[in-house]
Amino acid sequence: MIRVQQGDFNITDEYQALLTKNDCGAVVTFVGRVRDFGGDGIPFLLQHYPGMTENVLASIEKEALRRWPLLASTIIHRVGELNVDDQIVFVGVSSAHRKAAFQACEFMIDVLKTQAPFWKKEGAHWVDAKDTDQQAAGTWLNSTKD
Repeated sequence: MIRVQQGDFNITDEYQALLTKNDCGAVVTFVGRVRDFGGDGIPFLLQHYPGMTENVLASIEKEALRRWPLLASTIIHRVGELNVDDQIVFVGVSSAHRKAAFQACEFMIDVLKTQAPFWKKEGAHWVDAKDTDQQAAGTWLNSTKD
């Protein structure tokens, strides 16, 4: 399931939605939050390209489902003005086994951070993707799992 939204999400509800099968042995979730980098508490603006963003997120989810035996998956990404301590992103997966769940969740957030068309503005400055994010995504994208 893919959602791009302005409103917050409830982690407990999203976790419960991943428990769709009796053979679910592992649930792994990641929640990204707004940090206060400069100590000034300045909110930031997160914009996206509607339609394209959802398509890219769906493609990331589809690739995770191809690579690992997942039972369910969810990607939620917030847009709009966000403040320090707000939740930004939720990535969750369920699988029969923990290794697949951990790897798929890590893949989805790593690739999302560099491939999804989001733009972040902190104060008056637009923020670029970090080299470490590019390297993490590159590790996944340069490998194949059949």
